[in-house]
Amino acid sequence: MRIQIRPTLVFGSKNAKDPTVLDLVWLSGLLKDIDQGKTLVSACKKAGLSYRNVWQKLNDVELALGFKLIDRVRGHGSQLSEYAQYLTQFIDDFEQKTARLEQTSLAHLEEGFAQFRLSTKRQWRFASSSDPIIQKSILDIDGFELITAGSGEALERLFNYEVDVAGFHISDASSSKIISQRLKKEGMQLLPVMQRIQGMMVTKGNPLNIISLKDLLRPKIRFINRQKGSGTRLLLDTIMKQEGMDSKAIKGYENEEFTHSAIAMAILAKKADVGMGVKSIALENGLDFIHLKDEIFFLAMGQDFAKNKDLTKLVRKIQRLSREMPGYKPIGLKQKTAAWL
Repeated sequence: MRIQIRPTLVFGSKNAKDPTVLDLVWLSGLLKDIDQGKTLVSACKKAGLSYRNVWQKLNDVELALGFKLIDRVRGHGSQLSEYAQYLTQFIDDFEQKTARLEQTSLAHLEEGFAQFRLSTKRQWRFASSSDPIIQKSILDIDGFELITAGSGEALERLFNYEVDVAGFHISDASSSKIISQRLKKEGMQLLPVMQRIQGMMVTKGNPLNIISLKDLLRPKIRFINRQKGSGTRLLLDTIMKQEGMDSKAIKGYENEEFTHSAIAMAILAKKADVGMGVKSIALENGLDFIHLKDEIFFLAMGQDFAKNKDLTKLVRKIQRLSREMPGYKPIGLKQKTAAWL
């Protein structure tokens, strides 16, 4: 487990129930990248975060501070304001002055944690995208607390040290490489565990003859969507963008569920005609399945936890189940995913 003591700024009135908390190390790194000539978009990619997410954070900080951090100069992109330059210098000075105190405090903190670990059985926190194999694996192995979250949220929780392991799925190598670089930067490790098939689930017999995503544009087709932030939603939106599809033309695009099973239940209950999901859930519920994309399911964790015995048991269980369940196959060799890392 990696522990850090990092300087933060807390914005809000004295009695504020939900103050804004800002990681100064993160902010300083982002501002320095921009100052070195990187665009905000490239700085976001380096940080492994979406442009929209970072821009919203910067807007919140500027609103709280009362001044601009970034000036947009036509023809020159984004540049640091004089206030941002002062803030980055302040953060550098602060870190230099407190470095020795941080090391001493951190040593005391880790020593105290070690004493508690000796007397308490550890419950490992595992945030993962919805997947039937992940859920079944956790049931058979003690020591893990499963938190179902979208792929993006699972990774954010890992980066914020809220969980010990993150499970997520990716369908293209370019996105995987960006995440892999971010994990390496944070001293974390990426482990491919299985490949699975994503597609569309439809009523048995496919009475509406749905064969591709473009059929969702037909006026009478009722669609049920996954929630924003989920890997399945990202896959859908990516394919739609590639094919020039407008989400506003899809009936039910705004209706969301949080798991593959919930999508299947909605179709069985005749609340929708089609929804995205994995092949195993479709077959399990007696639905037909239209194959869209193969993707890789990864686990991400800190370097130290990568050697944990409980994690090894979990990975073996996931890979065994992926041999048995339709629509899956195990991935145990990094050579098979070299282009993704």
